Parts: sequence; C-alpha cells; structure tokens
Amino acid sequence: MSEVANPKQKLREICRIAARVFYEKGYDGASMQDIAKAVGLTKAGLYHHVGSKDRLLFEIMNYGMDILDESVLEKTKGIEDPHERLRQTIAGHIDLVVRSRDLEITVILHENRSLKGALRKKINARKKSYIHYLVDLIAQVQDQSGREPLISPALAAFNLLGIINWLYQWYLPDGSISQSELTQGCVDFFFRGLLGSAAPPSPPNGA
Repeated sequence: MSEVANPKQKLREICRIAARVFYEKGYDGASMQDIAKAVGLTKAGLYHHVGSKDRLLFEIMNYGMDILDESVLEKTKGIEDPHERLRQTIAGHIDLVVRSRDLEITVILHENRSLKGALRKKINARKKSYIHYLVDLIAQVQDQSGREPLISPALAAFNLLGIINWLYQWYLPDGSISQSELTQGCVDFFFRGLLGSAAPPSPPNGA
C-alpha cells in the first residue's frame, strides 16, 4: 500500500481495499489479518488506523455515504427542475451500485445488519437523510405534475430504493443488458408507476 500523507486519504485507501475483502469473504469470514495483508500493513498498523473491525466496517459505510453525496447529491443539487433532478439522482445512484470498483456501496447494502450499536445508528442517520431527500423530491415531482398522486412519496421512495439497491445481486455489467438500457428502463418504470407516464428522454450525452 502506498504511503499517503493525508490521513483522510489514507483511511479512504484502507476502506477501498478492505471493502473488497469484505465483499469477497463476508464481514464474518474476513479477519483483520486478511485485511492487513491486503492493504500492506501489519495487523498492529491496521488497528492504529481503524481501531477495531466494527470501526473499519463503519468507516467503509461512512465512506460509501460520502461517495453517494459527492457523486450524486452534489452533482444534482444545482438542477432546478424536480423531474430532471430526480431522473439524474436515480441514474447516479444506479451507476454507483453497478460499478464494481465502488464496493463501499455494496458493503453498505450487503453488510447492513453486521454493524451494531452507536456506529449503526450513525450510518442509519445518514441513510435516513437520503431517504428524506428522495421523499421530498418525489413530492415535488408529484406536485409539479398537477395530478392526483397514485402513491405516497414515502412509499414511492422505498420502492425506488428497493429497485436500485437490489441491482448488485443480479446485474452483470458485461451481460446482455447495457448500463444505459438498465438505467433508462428503471427510470421509465419508476416514473410510469409514479405519474402514469414515462420520464423525459435522456440528454444526447447520457445521464
């Protein structure tokens, strides 16, 4: 593992590599020795950076939420039209889940029940913040349509998360369905259920 001067960058590098170990072996099956070997540290050196296995899992999940914030929310917050902002949010979230290089996101989904106590509460608070964002945005889209809502914003948000967060279980990036087809299909499916109509077409350069 290369030396990184910035402690935050170093922790993120540890999280990226440890996420792959957890993905391959599972949280219970991966030992701190396995992770130390993967990141090129002694076991004592790894504990110096992360404190404990639980803390490492928390840091991976926390980093995963940072990635969501940076890659999705920051990029969509300047979009004024709620319909387009929701479409771009869905596309960005799908991209995070299906990209194998971002296993921090997969660990959040797959090891959701492995984190316990106060650390789990902290991650759940960040997840709830994202859910509230989706609920509010969906409500704006429904209000903009001028139609009687077919489904509550909260129920729509949880259905959307169920669709996206399960993709890592079955979608194969090198399979017969391209990521652009997957994204457009999910977006259209969701908007048809939400509003009874398809979402606006994607821009020429994609999402």
